[in-house]
Amino acid sequence: MMPHRSYRGRIAYLRDGQGERGRETFNVTVHADGTRTVRAFCEMDDIRLLRDTTYSVDGAWRPLDAFVRLMSQDRFVGSAWFRFDDQGVECESLTALDGRVTQRQDMGRRPRLFVPHPLVCDGWQASAFDYTRGPGVQHLDACTDSSPRPDGGSGPAIGLAEKDLEYVGDEEIEVPAGRFRARHLRILPPKRDAANWAPLEIWVAGEDFQLLRM
Repeated sequence: MMPHRSYRGRIAYLRDGQGERGRETFNVTVHADGTRTVRAFCEMDDIRLLRDTTYSVDGAWRPLDAFVRLMSQDRFVGSAWFRFDDQGVECESLTALDGRVTQRQDMGRRPRLFVPHPLVCDGWQASAFDYTRGPGVQHLDACTDSSPRPDGGSGPAIGLAEKDLEYVGDEEIEVPAGRFRARHLRILPPKRDAANWAPLEIWVAGEDFQLLRM
């Protein structure tokens, strides 16, 4: 038996009336104990942002470590290494804006989520929902990210957040890769931003929480 399995894919970034505005290619390795690592390359043509990401989680989908490197307009933005433990998160970064930075954020627990911003990793957020409770909204604290911007184009640096995740239900959807049975979830905006931001709708499939549509 193989000690691990791997899968890979491509996600298109689409804009209504304009077609493809970028793309993401990824490769995931899953080990026998459930630990997995994703390697993702994101290209956003319209804003000329490139992101290289390597991110690992344990068998319970809790973050272990990550590396994020950003280029914008063909210029270096920053690169950072993140490490997560049972008390919080630390980061070593070098950015064009701030130079060399060392960060440590103690949270009293291992962060539940880390969002390094590839869309394949956004799908992994669905792993934090307790599906035994059925559809509804669950509040997630101890969430972290590499940038507060929707495109992930700043930093990289430690960001802290809380979020409400809603499980709508299971649906069958069709995407260019085929027809799939999917879990439909919504990442709800913070209450202070509810009037300005629509919920982020995601559809994921299978035990890998593979993103099908956002």
